[in-house]
Amino acid sequence: MNINDFKNFMRGKSVAVIGIGVSNTPVINMLLSFGARVTARDKCKEEELEIPVSELREKGVSFILGDDYLKNITEEIIFKTPGIRPDKPELVSAKEKGTFLTSEMEMFFELCPAEITAVTGSDGKTTTTTLIYEMLKAEGYKCHLGGNIGKPLLSEIENISACDKVVLELSSFQLQTMSKSPDIAVVTNVSPNHLDYHTDMDEYIEAKKNIFSHQNADSLLVVNHNNEITKSFAKHAKGRVTYFGRSNTEGIYVRDGVIYAYGTPVVKTSDILLPGEHNVENYMAAIGAVWGKVGAETIKKISKTFGGVEHRIEFVREKDGVRYYNDSIASSPTRARACLYSFDKKIIVIAGGYDKKIPFDDFGKDLVKRAKAVLLLGETAKDIRKAIENAQGEKPPIVMAKDLEDAVFKAKDIAKAGDVVVLSPACASFDMFKNFEQRGNMFKQIVAGL
Repeated sequence: MNINDFKNFMRGKSVAVIGIGVSNTPVINMLLSFGARVTARDKCKEEELEIPVSELREKGVSFILGDDYLKNITEEIIFKTPGIRPDKPELVSAKEKGTFLTSEMEMFFELCPAEITAVTGSDGKTTTTTLIYEMLKAEGYKCHLGGNIGKPLLSEIENISACDKVVLELSSFQLQTMSKSPDIAVVTNVSPNHLDYHTDMDEYIEAKKNIFSHQNADSLLVVNHNNEITKSFAKHAKGRVTYFGRSNTEGIYVRDGVIYAYGTPVVKTSDILLPGEHNVENYMAAIGAVWGKVGAETIKKISKTFGGVEHRIEFVREKDGVRYYNDSIASSPTRARACLYSFDKKIIVIAGGYDKKIPFDDFGKDLVKRAKAVLLLGETAKDIRKAIENAQGEKPPIVMAKDLEDAVFKAKDIAKAGDVVVLSPACASFDMFKNFEQRGNMFKQIVAGL
């Protein structure tokens, strides 16, 4: 299907856009411009939405909001937000009656004329995706960044040509219903995550596999050799496979402080501006995706200038000799673990949040090894405390906090000149905040006001 076919297909159709955050507003406007009749459905009440409801109503959009937002779906086409499970009874019933169920990302894959590189994984997705985008852009390609980061690219589809490069970050939610895969697929790692959404770990892994399961012989799969789950993906690949990782001896690997690509030295790990061993892995994954299109000199330039993505071990300020870092993106124990090992000393850690039903046993052991003190808050505070107490070794002081502001002030009282304080929650934010960005911004505001 090309864009003209899509326009003709949408003309006059009744369309339900289910889940109408800010990112879906451009999609709604695009559908309206193609002549569709749009109904926006969301469980939020009107006053809770962050979109221009009155402006969209003037354009002819109908709204069904609140608890009954999925009732009586009679529209011919559904655009579903990724956070709503496809097996919801109301959606299943609508499909059985002939409704066409899709999503912004699924339709983008159907229409995109350009080469697509997509990244998934439990940790490191955003940094790796951004690195690939920055490397390609610095090499001179016209690039488009989307998926979980950037803007909804479906509404930009008419501005994308066949010679462009598209770089996407894709979550398991987005991948679960995909029937197409990108030309270049990157899997950074897979560990327990989003088990509050997925029925079990097997379903989560199967969703991740969709990033390469529809590839062909000309496609490329880049996988982490150090992660047993991602390493096992290679045997199911339909195209070429590139491994990356420290234990790797082919593809992209590290020897004597230098990242090599197929035997060619590319960049010294000491030149990478981002702190932490996990960011060396992110660079290896990105190099695996762009090698052959981006030269070593461009990669070196990026390594010395790219300062990272907001909320990912982001330096906030130094106050009284204490450095504060915002790692609010660390919404899983494995991601927070990467932060713990990014510094050459024990750090003061603020952790805890929404309960995604992920065990904290290993995280507790890591905190015993790497934390000078731990400030705990949120739904999971007691579980993390128990994991620390059950771990072997000398336990760091544990302080329970009522909220994020309380945790920051208590961390300030504990910290001495030369210390590092990091917000690295190991949990999602939804018990106290709308998302990890809001949590991270609040942390930065509090620290700025110390």
